Amino acid sequence: MRLQVIDHPLVAHKLTALRRKETPSPVFRQLVEELMTLLAYEATRDIDVEPLEIETPVAKTTGTALSNPLPIVVPILRAGLGMLSGMERIMPTAEVGFLGMKRDEETFEAVTYANRLPDDLSNRQCFVLDPMLATGHTLIASIDYLLERGAKDVTAICLLGAPEGIKALEDHVGDRADVTVVLAAVDERLNEKGYIVPGLGDAGDRLYGVVD
Repeated sequence: MRLQVIDHPLVAHKLTALRRKETPSPVFRQLVEELMTLLAYEATRDIDVEPLEIETPVAKTTGTALSNPLPIVVPILRAGLGMLSGMERIMPTAEVGFLGMKRDEETFEAVTYANRLPDDLSNRQCFVLDPMLATGHTLIASIDYLLERGAKDVTAICLLGAPEGIKALEDHVGDRADVTVVLAAVDERLNEKGYIVPGLGDAGDRLYGVVD
């Protein structure tokens, strides 16, 4: 597993605004989209491409196009939806699938409740979107799900990560699969409730409001 933490002043600036508890939901959503665009730019550096012959208004030339099969973007419901538009801005031709997962608040294990993905992901590059890498259980379950269906490689893009979650994911994946994790920052730790400290709170609630 590879870990990439994006060290960029604009990433740090937008992440600081996200963390502020006074930031209202509409501004929070806009900041997530902007931050995701920056992260997506770095996360797609190794995306598969192929040469493409085109004609400009001046002459013929060889350009570059995304290879087939096209990559697939997988936001984890519900908070991952807030990251999707930023990813689509960078890769508008990518296909989109969905995984619905929620955390059991007692065991912290991930429970799958929705799946809108192809059964066969052979040779597909997959990009998983989930704002928080906390305990790691959700990403572990998501990545396993994609690899079991033949994904060529998986890149997980998160706003924040905790050392405990990063270690859990690294121990689980090891060198057995081509997995990359891209983060805007690594925070201090998890608290007793499994939340990232200092973190930014519940990303889903801050994006869309509290749902009982």
